[in-house]
Amino acid sequence: MREIVLDTETTGFDPEQGDRIVEIGAVELHNHVPTGRTYHQYINPQRDMPQSAFEVHGLSEQFLSDKPVFAEIADAFLEFIEGANLVIHNAAFDVKFLNAELRWVKRPQIAWERAVDTLAIARQKFPGSPASLDALCRRFGIDNSARTLHGALLDSEILAEVYLELIGGKQPDFGLSTTNAGSGAASGDVDWRPGRRPKPLPPRISDNEKAAHAAFVEKLGDAALWRKP
Repeated sequence: MREIVLDTETTGFDPEQGDRIVEIGAVELHNHVPTGRTYHQYINPQRDMPQSAFEVHGLSEQFLSDKPVFAEIADAFLEFIEGANLVIHNAAFDVKFLNAELRWVKRPQIAWERAVDTLAIARQKFPGSPASLDALCRRFGIDNSARTLHGALLDSEILAEVYLELIGGKQPDFGLSTTNAGSGAASGDVDWRPGRRPKPLPPRISDNEKAAHAAFVEKLGDAALWRKP
């Protein structure tokens, strides 16, 4: 089974009010295991960048000015996600934006049935508990220390780890048909599913990448949203 864990960054909250996608990041899973294949693209929104959005993802109008517009990347994006379910945190938001962009360039829409919403899964599994990506990282002991800014590819990589924990670890439907040596009972009598990891997974980000990201954040100044208490 092929799945794509996906995240977007945008200029705001509503494509029908002129907001656009500025970044797409995606990670491929096969049978719930990362394959190493990723998709990442910055996109020129052909409009200004509101300060509130810039404070979330740090992508300026100037930085995006030489990036391709969505029409230029639509076919490559559709090819990458073809035939796969899309694992998204708060899927309604991202699918709304993706379908608006696809509609504007006359490309096929993404069917809602393809979306696997990890926010809905988390709320069902942990009712009443915080279900943000950061909160789920804390719950599962996943290192998200590099997430000082929202970034589509980094967030999709983190979400892939969160998703695997939400569904019970890698290969959640796989069991061994062995017997219990002490009692002769079938293994079906035992809950074989993996529990919480004894220690967090190692970080995906190198020290050099962390240093480069910290330098980038430093240039944004003290008024940035994530510096506020």
